[in-house]
Amino acid sequence: MSFTATVAWAVAALLLVVGVTGLSRRVGWSAPLLLVLAGVGIAFIPGVPTVQLNPEVVLVGVLPAVLFAAALQTSFLEVRARGDSILTLSVGLVVFSALVVGIVTWLLVPEMTFAAGIAFGAILAPTDAVSVGAIAGSGKLPRRLAALLEGEGLLNDATALVTLNSAIAAIGAVVTIGDIARDFTLAVVGGLASGVAVAVGLTWIRRRLKAPVLDTALSLAAPYIAYLPAILVHGSGFLAVVVTGVWLGYRAPVFQSAESRIAERINWRTLSFLLENAVFLLIGLQLPEIVRSASKSNIGLLPGALLIAAIYLTMVLARYLWVLAATVLYRFGPERLRERRWGWRTAFAISFAGVRGVVTLAAVFLLPDDTPQVGFLKLAAFVIVVLSLLQGLWLSSLVRWMRLPLPNPDQDRMQIRILVGEAQQAALERLEHEAAEDDPEEVVQSLRQTAQYRMGIGTTDEEGVAAQPDVYARLRLAMLDAERHAVLEARQEGRYEESAINAVLADYDTIEAAMKRSYRRDLPSRRPPQLLRVRRRS
Repeated sequence: MSFTATVAWAVAALLLVVGVTGLSRRVGWSAPLLLVLAGVGIAFIPGVPTVQLNPEVVLVGVLPAVLFAAALQTSFLEVRARGDSILTLSVGLVVFSALVVGIVTWLLVPEMTFAAGIAFGAILAPTDAVSVGAIAGSGKLPRRLAALLEGEGLLNDATALVTLNSAIAAIGAVVTIGDIARDFTLAVVGGLASGVAVAVGLTWIRRRLKAPVLDTALSLAAPYIAYLPAILVHGSGFLAVVVTGVWLGYRAPVFQSAESRIAERINWRTLSFLLENAVFLLIGLQLPEIVRSASKSNIGLLPGALLIAAIYLTMVLARYLWVLAATVLYRFGPERLRERRWGWRTAFAISFAGVRGVVTLAAVFLLPDDTPQVGFLKLAAFVIVVLSLLQGLWLSSLVRWMRLPLPNPDQDRMQIRILVGEAQQAALERLEHEAAEDDPEEVVQSLRQTAQYRMGIGTTDEEGVAAQPDVYARLRLAMLDAERHAVLEARQEGRYEESAINAVLADYDTIEAAMKRSYRRDLPSRRPPQLLRVRRRS
């Protein structure tokens, strides 16, 4: 195929991704599911080129960027507060599912070895961060449930791939429990160390970058800067990417300018949208090749369908058993756990939300060619992913049926109003400290009235702004600094929902960026509040 033809097919795929995703939002269906089905339909059209999905391209080229984009939007405080619950799902549940599904696969599938069965169990174990994030971010799930599912989806890939690598090694050699424990410990320690080191280093560098385009360019390289060193020390690259992304997202209001944060949000939303959805389309295009590979198996159509159904039911039941056991522990265990317990209805919703996706379909292609029944395993993985995506369509309906508390928009708006009021009070105090004696009174009064208007206790009067725009911009930016600092303190104290915090911070970024565009171009970049020089009015 010529380069021009390749570009033409890539553009066609991009347009298809946009069209199918837009359609999914109108009809309320899962975009990943529709894209997979679209890929399946297109793959059988004569003249469509055969697409070979290289698992390394997905696992090394695409997944770090997708995980980083999701991690930037993940609440560091939520992860810290629910760390034990998230680890229960992302580590304990993955290992349990890999063992249970692996043993059932070993017992049921002809010619299957124990190591190959465990490898297939590890492939099916992780939930999909993209699909879960799409459901959790729709506002149709309780916030606690959404936080648990998003945290699980971010971290369980590392556990599953470490288990998979150990099982693949055991297919051709003898692997002991000690070897597995050593590899897992090295993956965790190496991933954490690499993630923390890269996060600290990038924070230091990006704090000193003034141009948003340079900061955004470094942000686009960040997931790979975190991933590659972790791999070199045999750590988990995915864990390093998640740690780096969560920390940079949490610290962004401190070290980035407003323009950089706005540019980063837009760029990463666009990039993750294209990567996530393009991968699902490519997965659908793989079906002809998967079917050809499965046709070489000696397992018939009906026995194969029954085997896939048995493996899928085992995977679902394993999740239910683990989550219910964890619920019992949290409800009746030590007091430290009882303080963070969840209800039975939440446990049922967590169990139901086992959606598989990109990692499963990329990882199954990592199986060696001499793996017993490898063609059947690839087809089984594809069918199970589609079945889980269909199951995920009903999660929102299940939540409504069980009457779990959904996010309340009125409560969110009330929190935003109260938080803005607190921030404006801090801004007024900063204004009294920053305004110099020779600053025009009409400018100071205009700023004071603007803050009071945002607090809901006065009206705004912008007269005098035009007369002294530079003074107005300097003082307004100082007030914005105080407002942002007050919001960050409120976030640190955990007094507001993360959605309210993010909405207010995004509003401040927009105001600051507009201020810097409208007034003097040489205005100083915003610095952390504690670094600003304070001047008191006499």
